Amino acid sequence: MNFLEKYNIKINNTLLLSEALTHSSYAYENNINSYEKLEFLGDAVLSVIVSEYLYNKHNLKEGQMTKIRASYVCEDALNVYAKEVGYADLIKVGNGLHGKANETIIADVFEAILAVIYIDQGFETCKRYIYAVVIPHIQRNEQFFADYKTAFQEVVQTSQRSVIYEVESIIDEEGKPLFKADAIVDGITLGSGTGKSKKEAEQMAAKDALRKSAR
Repeated sequence: MNFLEKYNIKINNTLLLSEALTHSSYAYENNINSYEKLEFLGDAVLSVIVSEYLYNKHNLKEGQMTKIRASYVCEDALNVYAKEVGYADLIKVGNGLHGKANETIIADVFEAILAVIYIDQGFETCKRYIYAVVIPHIQRNEQFFADYKTAFQEVVQTSQRSVIYEVESIIDEEGKPLFKADAIVDGITLGSGTGKSKKEAEQMAAKDALRKSAR
């Protein structure tokens, strides 16, 4: 697990790094810890570093900074960063996922790894890592769809229609609560998605609808 060496980062606590690469499905099957707590911490660290950069480098209003930050910490963006870092093949998942991590898991692990860097090496090393991996994308003004609902609404409005979202609570295969949303136009479900919150589920449904409408 030397994928961080190109950033001159050497993790001392290799067990913690292994935990960051462990999905809950694999953890359940093997009675070990998953990355979930690390992801929670890494999400906060990433938000702070990107927020500080926007505050210091851009003459922007609060609402603008919030929108920009959301774009560069969304799932699509995290997956782009993940490919650059190169850890996806190292993620351990349960048998039900057939040995392959999906985009949501890969994005979660990016944040979990960041938490490991923070715990093991400190905030300044985290900042250097994010400035190497994330900030260049902001500087190049690369676009990531963070607000799929708005994007899909704009597509639907071109034909003078509207979209509604129906959301229900569900339980996933591991017994954890989730929300499932359907994006419905003219009584027809055009996209579906799940998420840890109602808002996230609606965004994923809109993303699915956008993907299908682009075919």
